[in-house]
Amino acid sequence: MRKILSQSFFNRPALTVAKELMGKYLVRRYRGKLVSAMITEVEAYDGFKDKASHAFRGMTDRNKIMFGPAGFWYVYFTYGMHWMLNIVTGKKGYPAAILIRAVENINGPGKVTKNFYIDKKLNGKPATRESGLWIEDKRVKIKNSEIKKDRRIGVAYAGPIWAKKKYRFSIISRKWFWWLPIPTKSEK
Repeated sequence: MRKILSQSFFNRPALTVAKELMGKYLVRRYRGKLVSAMITEVEAYDGFKDKASHAFRGMTDRNKIMFGPAGFWYVYFTYGMHWMLNIVTGKKGYPAAILIRAVENINGPGKVTKNFYIDKKLNGKPATRESGLWIEDKRVKIKNSEIKKDRRIGVAYAGPIWAKKKYRFSIISRKWFWWLPIPTKSEK
């Protein structure tokens, strides 16, 4: 049984939502076809004080989507070549979002957006069937022991405190990650 995640799912603290996105499915309807894959890695960006967040210096034309309401896509272009996909979380007026870093068999946020045909046209759109991009709960259970909490990637500019925050969540179970090596008998 599948259920599209509603705005109430995202209208909670970013770190709570980030962890609970593990095992949910990113779904894209594009030119009459559906693309779907399990979310396996995300990063949370939480509030005004988070020096790694686009919202750290206040609201701009680029980041205004982060200020709410929850359940809307924040899509931006980076390094002159990649679209990044984020879902807004929390209360309106409090800037928080979660970057979708990887889905099953696609590691890297730029690869995710490329494979799911995501660009600026989705920025500011709701995560609903009507927008063509949403997240579903297919009742896959991910145990806490299968979720790794670690530092975000590429945020050294945020300084030692914020760069070390463990705001990245990923599934570590080998059944989900085909690119991880299988241990030999001597490693077990």
